Amino acid sequence: MNLPTLSLLAILMMPLSALAVEKVSEARLDEVAERGSHVMPFDLEQTTHIFSKTAQGGLQQVVVKDPENTEQIKLIRQHLTKISTEFRKGDFSNLTKIHGKDMLGLEVLRNTKPEQISIVYKELPNGAEINYASQEEKVIVAIHQWFDAQLNDHARHAISGHSEHSMNHQ
Repeated sequence: MNLPTLSLLAILMMPLSALAVEKVSEARLDEVAERGSHVMPFDLEQTTHIFSKTAQGGLQQVVVKDPENTEQIKLIRQHLTKISTEFRKGDFSNLTKIHGKDMLGLEVLRNTKPEQISIVYKELPNGAEINYASQEEKVIVAIHQWFDAQLNDHARHAISGHSEHSMNHQ
């Protein structure tokens, strides 16, 4: 399948994957925040997760609310460096500690071979980001499903990124 066709399919699949994720309860949001505090070293109240879907996958960013908060920036970078390394090895165990093993998209990502996905960490002035990219439709769909699930589970501390922004990071 060629890249333009794959890109179009990925874009068309976005609304379907969003519908597959139900709104979570306040109890679930509390549970995820509590579990997250044992895995993520930064303070969820002082940071924002941004999940931007792209035609090849997606861009995950974690940024501070206060750009002067250098301690939280350091903790964000530490965490995203660690998980990007783990994810490249197919290790999603810390993610399952927060969200559970049945998170949408996670099974496909867990079984994706390293050559099927690119996971690139980058520092930002106010935090860090991980760019996930693939040429394989099932992996792209899995990333989009995983981002939708992340947005739901971190609803108080996460936002969906803008498509113009995310398309510029490919």
